[in-house]
Amino acid sequence: MRLRYLLLLVLFAVPGVLAEGLPDLGDVAQSDFSPLQERRLGENIMREIRADRSFYDDPEAVDYINNLGDRLASRSPDARQNFDFFLIQDNQINAFALPGGFIGVNTGLLLNAQSESEVASVLAHEISHVTQRHIARMIAQQKQSQVVSLAALAVAILAARASSQAAQAAATFGTASAIQSQLNFTRDNEREADRIGLQILDQAGFDPRAMITFFERLQRATRVYEGGAPSYLRTHPLTFERIADVQNRLEALPYRQVPDSVEFQIIRAKLRADSEPPREALAFFEQSLAERKFLSEAASRYGLVASLLRGGDHARAKKELEALRKVARPSPMIEALACRLQAAASETAAQFACYREAVRTYPHYRALTYDYADALLQNRRPEAALKVVEDRLQVYPEDHRLYLLQARSYAMLDKRFAQHRAQGEAYARMGNIPGAVEQLQIALKSGDGDFYQLSSAEARLRELRKLNDELRKEQRK
Repeated sequence: MRLRYLLLLVLFAVPGVLAEGLPDLGDVAQSDFSPLQERRLGENIMREIRADRSFYDDPEAVDYINNLGDRLASRSPDARQNFDFFLIQDNQINAFALPGGFIGVNTGLLLNAQSESEVASVLAHEISHVTQRHIARMIAQQKQSQVVSLAALAVAILAARASSQAAQAAATFGTASAIQSQLNFTRDNEREADRIGLQILDQAGFDPRAMITFFERLQRATRVYEGGAPSYLRTHPLTFERIADVQNRLEALPYRQVPDSVEFQIIRAKLRADSEPPREALAFFEQSLAERKFLSEAASRYGLVASLLRGGDHARAKKELEALRKVARPSPMIEALACRLQAAASETAAQFACYREAVRTYPHYRALTYDYADALLQNRRPEAALKVVEDRLQVYPEDHRLYLLQARSYAMLDKRFAQHRAQGEAYARMGNIPGAVEQLQIALKSGDGDFYQLSSAEARLRELRKLNDELRKEQRK
């Protein structure tokens, strides 16, 4: 894995020499770890995570987890930064906070949680770790450490929070293992995150009792895990005092029964259909419907259609889609699935009619825009794809996916200047500033931009170079 390679790169580096793209902490005793530094460190870690094959970049699932996370973060009394929530395709139950407001969620958490409030309780806890700057405090406490590189600290954080393979690699080396052990949250950190997390849950309209329910189930499940405990318990150790503290706080809160959203159940069905072998996923949904063992019939039928589509049984998938429509309320996820089904069945005219109507009905559902533009490009219609993308860029100018689609469209039209400029804008929004600078340089050398385009690109390149220089200066501090 790329994360394992990063560990080896950093651990064998000479002290004070940086892994590429990661800033040097320098003498932490003489400087504070500012929110800006924290965000930049988080962005550098995210560059590695995005390049790893376990990074689950499905637009619908990512939008769901971000909508849920934003709902919670908006209720935090101490949220003063942006949050970015992302998914890791891993069956283990885990979630983790990184520096700068980046919060990762394993797909195993969504699949194994018994309610949406349970997932929300984990996110609220991780949000609290960020707002209380627990990671920044832990990094600042490394003042006496012999390791002065933030690169090594970044790897230790990542190993402690995210990948079990990365954690095993880190444990192989004494230095990283020592740092990792010091980066575990303290009991006070955990109790503070529990306390504030309960407040966030309550204010956001979820069931705060889901937090203790989730903790108790994890404790009971500990004996079935080979490693002795689920990943979440290894990075967020539970104690009897901690559970008792949460229970005492719950006594002051009113009882609230909160139903799961349909979106939560459909996303779970999508994750199962996408992650399990098609035959196993199909058997699961067929059995749940036959025995009527489901929390949501619409979600189970969605999973059945998605499994049939993945298995290539388009004829039966169409029949089951009609059954799904009869039990489900209108949903952009169902319309996106219907359009994908027509695309897979090579029904080109019906496919584009489906996308046009769906995008008109759900103009802000970004997965539909991405799929529609991608379908147009696959059918060699770059001009139409450009129009779809550029209309959406007026609304979402920071969406890197739209710039990537724009770059593909221009490449198909053999407009090299526009292609590389769009690619550069995508990289800039993904935190890859050196890559953005390189793409702008290629664009300016392409020879097919007019005077105004070249002038604009040169101004943008100066802006990006200035930002890149600032990042390098931070690395040398």
